[in-house]
Amino acid sequence: MATIYYERDADPAVLADQRIAVLGFGSQGHAHAQNLRDSGLDVRVGLRPGSPSRAAAEEAGLRVLDTPEAVAEADVVMCLLPDTAHRAVYEADIAPNLSDGAMLMFAHGFSIHFGTVVPPDGVDVTMIAPKGPGHLVRRTYVEGNGTPALVAVHRDATGKALQRALAYGAAIGCAKAGIIATTFAEETETDLFGEQAVLCGGISELIRSGFETLVEAGYQPEIAYFECLHELKLIIDLIYEGGLSWMRYSVSDTAEWGDYQSGPRVIDDHVRERMREVLAEIRDGSFARRWIAEAEAGFPEFLRLREQARASELEEVGRRLRRMMPWLESERKVPPT
Repeated sequence: MATIYYERDADPAVLADQRIAVLGFGSQGHAHAQNLRDSGLDVRVGLRPGSPSRAAAEEAGLRVLDTPEAVAEADVVMCLLPDTAHRAVYEADIAPNLSDGAMLMFAHGFSIHFGTVVPPDGVDVTMIAPKGPGHLVRRTYVEGNGTPALVAVHRDATGKALQRALAYGAAIGCAKAGIIATTFAEETETDLFGEQAVLCGGISELIRSGFETLVEAGYQPEIAYFECLHELKLIIDLIYEGGLSWMRYSVSDTAEWGDYQSGPRVIDDHVRERMREVLAEIRDGSFARRWIAEAEAGFPEFLRLREQARASELEEVGRRLRRMMPWLESERKVPPT
């Protein structure tokens, strides 16, 4: 059984005399900074000069500094920048300004696990990883609830790393829901695998393959879109609410029978073997090396694949059909390439 920490195990007062720098003001950054501030802690936001996020952070009533100044002031530094930016920002702005006894934090273990960031020995290195997007972390905090999170300690230089990390987790609201103990390796590898094999890569390809199978068989693309993509939300909501059993209870007996009969034929041993290959590439670091090399080259393949995917028939049909559903505000969802 996993070790789970709650509010009784985590005291935000541990950080009462600590200065906290939140680096980045994107999805997670805006939530962490505002929740910490509303919990009475001393927070500043570190951003690069000219960052478009500066105005939003200042409008939220937060103190904004250039990244090096924010780190130099801080006892706790939470790095909420894109994974591929960590090494450059760490070397230029964080490392020269990080004090002994400080705590360097992450919301994802990628940079520490794969060695793109190597902090000095005298610094606590920890992780608080909310299991939800930033808008949910902020909303549940405001509502008086909380979003579950993971906690890990990579280095305990002060002897208080876990206490400090849990205090941070409590201050952003996660201890109300529960903070599960893990390691940097486990969080990183399972997170990358989930994204690639199931949540993003797996589902995207399952949708696309189902859509194309129906269209190739002569069915209308609009009908294929509704059956293979649009209605997925109804099923995911049921699974989210009560697991697979609640979904199967809620759908028709015909749908449940089809689930048992055809699901294992589509997701078979061949697919599981490919999943094992994906996991192996994550664990041996080859995926990380490819992704870092792609970033250092300026993302040429990433941008090509993004443009190709957005130009697909599936996406074109979806853009057309979503005009029938103005409540989705679909024209605002994806910025132009």
